[in-house]
Amino acid sequence: MEGPGAATGRRLLVLGAGPAQLGLLAAARERDLFVIALDRDPAAPGFRYADRRAIISTEDEQGIERLASAESVEGIIAPGIDWPVGIAARVAEKMGLPHPISAAVANLAVSKQKQREALATAGVPQPAWHMVSQVEEGLPVPSVVKAPDRQGQKGLTLVRSEAELPDAIARAIEESRSGSAIVEELVDGPEVTVNAFSLRGDYHPLTVTDRLTAEPPAFGVALAHVWPSEAEGRAAKIAEAAVKALGIENGPTYTQLRIGPKGPQVIEVAARLGGGHDAELAHLALGVDLNGLALQAALGEPLWSAALQPTPEVGGAVVRFLVPPEGVLEEVEGTDEARAVEGVQDVRVYREPGHVFGPFRRGADRAGAVLAVGDSREEALQRAEEAARLIRFKVSARSLV
Repeated sequence: MEGPGAATGRRLLVLGAGPAQLGLLAAARERDLFVIALDRDPAAPGFRYADRRAIISTEDEQGIERLASAESVEGIIAPGIDWPVGIAARVAEKMGLPHPISAAVANLAVSKQKQREALATAGVPQPAWHMVSQVEEGLPVPSVVKAPDRQGQKGLTLVRSEAELPDAIARAIEESRSGSAIVEELVDGPEVTVNAFSLRGDYHPLTVTDRLTAEPPAFGVALAHVWPSEAEGRAAKIAEAAVKALGIENGPTYTQLRIGPKGPQVIEVAARLGGGHDAELAHLALGVDLNGLALQAALGEPLWSAALQPTPEVGGAVVRFLVPPEGVLEEVEGTDEARAVEGVQDVRVYREPGHVFGPFRRGADRAGAVLAVGDSREEALQRAEEAARLIRFKVSARSLV
């Protein structure tokens, strides 16, 4: 399906056209790249930036390889989502296309089990963890139970008591591709995210943000990313060790950590751009164009470390996500008023009228985001909250048909 544009630049295949890909897709559009975007959702909001659209799942490797070949693409990228990073690297390798990381490194990065093993070998601080196929003696409680090869809160459960373990493990196994679950000790402490870019083996930490998250049942879902974080130095050092332990020498990384009583512990490393407008936040906070760098890396264009030198112009920057009520979206009000709030740089609404909002459980259930800056993190957060309060999602009762 053809999009609205007339771009004539290099041909780029983007895996995903959802909210997590909006920033990268918009950046590709601004650079006059010919963008082929794919997503299984025909209403994916990122399709507005595509020159050509394909209704294909981001996990359909054969379909992606056929599309990449048919479209004679010159680069392939999977921003904002984990499993397709491995697909992008494998397809690029088969087709002789540039890619910042090899298929072997990508396969390591997208497996939570392989990650844990590599971090343990390198001595990187991380929670105690166990791979299981059923409930066993001695599993930690409280804990976090996950599918080792899924993303986006699929199969993720916060377990507070031993009685909750069987259902949590069964849920993770059901979602898992491998028929197993990973049980991780819950690290008690705040969450932070380190967004970085590696270039020829040198790790460049950029924004270190406090990750404010929702309460269960939406455990692990970010409600805001707030920059700067007081944990910046400690978190960046551990994130660098984790990224290097996985063999990632080029391209963007997104590392989640918890700051526990023993210091920063690595929760997860992703060999990609963050999916919560993290690249746009880095641009606002530090003047570093992470989206542009990721596009250059995907297309094999020359990269120079000068582009990674931060030039902060604000004291604080925030991404504040919008949580909708349940129901069928009829109208969104207040976006113009929100954009007029001092310090607000962007307001994004992900869904069109007719979209059905269900219970708030996963990152995909968020309805939009506000990006704001200020002289301090507190002022930026206050401005983002003020703008978010002005945005109203009008919904009707969900249809049972």
